[in-house]
Amino acid sequence: MKARPNTRLSTRAMAFVLAGGRGSRLKELTDLRAKPAVYFGGKTRIIDFALSNALNSGIRKMAIATQYKAHSLIRHMQRGWAFFRAERNEYLDILPASQRVAEDKWYLGTADAVTQNIDIVDSYGVDYIIVLAGDHVYKMDYEVMLRQHVETGADVTIGCLTVPRMEAVAFGVMHVDATGRVTDFLEKPADPPAIPGDPDHALASMGIYIFNWAFLRDLLMKDAEDRNSSHDFGHDLIPEIVRHGKAMAHRFEESCVTSGLEKEPYWRDVGTVDAFWQANIDLTQFTPPLDLYDTSWPIWTYAESVPPAKFVHDEDGRRGAAIQSLVSGACIVSGSEVRNSLLFTGVYAHSYSALDHVVALPYADVGERAELANCVLDRGVRIPEGLVVGQDPEEDAKWFRRTESGIVLITQAMLDARAARLR
Repeated sequence: MKARPNTRLSTRAMAFVLAGGRGSRLKELTDLRAKPAVYFGGKTRIIDFALSNALNSGIRKMAIATQYKAHSLIRHMQRGWAFFRAERNEYLDILPASQRVAEDKWYLGTADAVTQNIDIVDSYGVDYIIVLAGDHVYKMDYEVMLRQHVETGADVTIGCLTVPRMEAVAFGVMHVDATGRVTDFLEKPADPPAIPGDPDHALASMGIYIFNWAFLRDLLMKDAEDRNSSHDFGHDLIPEIVRHGKAMAHRFEESCVTSGLEKEPYWRDVGTVDAFWQANIDLTQFTPPLDLYDTSWPIWTYAESVPPAKFVHDEDGRRGAAIQSLVSGACIVSGSEVRNSLLFTGVYAHSYSALDHVVALPYADVGERAELANCVLDRGVRIPEGLVVGQDPEEDAKWFRRTESGIVLITQAMLDARAARLR
């Protein structure tokens, strides 16, 4: 297809979002939902960032591959992302692992998730496919990366983070030449190769790939016939292209979207309880590292119709107040003191309770005189009156999930087990 003058490349591309993973390092937070469906930032889900980036970049064709405990994610898509209109050539397809190839085959790997849906991608009639992970928090203009992909004539363009070299041991690392061409792909190397001219930094893969669809389609078909393949982009397809084709690195700082308040490009894998807690608490800072108030690049999501937040009681020891905190709609801070915390929709903090550095997911209920510090409260938990968490590490670990750094995850199942033991 010949591009029309001044046509954005994004109009000829689709986003294929890989959202099937559990995210086991988030422990009980993913017992009932896949990692991309985990709440983040007060009212959004993690997957909203990849989808919003695509939408804001001009992409109107998207597919979301789901697998592990997908109901919460699918329901969120139906409620928050159902505004695509086929008559405007817009599509958002949810693609559960549905044994479309054989009765004994679910998605075998990230590449296989695309392979099993080749016919659906074909029906979109696109020239380019952007493969995205659905479980990272960042703002990025994919149109910039698309332009680089086309201008360099790459077989694959790989989104890369610039990280301190020895921190790259936890990533897939790109070894590049002076032009940005990837000459080697190393999975979690003990001695990561440095960026040419920058010995202190390395390029780590973001799990974002751009392909010409015709090229990727042929590659996927060949990979499907390879019994020795794990059918994974990072383990199989990308190394194959690096060896025999042209793989180019795209640096995130070139397409990262900022409002001017962020001091550096922001990207987070909130894949552990500690990282999840920290990234949410960071948003309560006076100048947060991620600006969610930037209306020029909104993070779209399902917006519940709820009343405003409410603060009641004003007497010593029983004053409804929140300091350096984010408080979402339908929250009631009733004679409770909330500090350095993030409350999602519908959280109720009862009289004489205190919350300090707490991330409370939707509709958590904190009983009277409870004192909570350095916690993550799962959705809908009912904290009993007088519960104290964050002061006695041994007592916390006895009943709840306590990380090595001291963050405590509390779920209703844990509270119920505690109550049964104390009867």
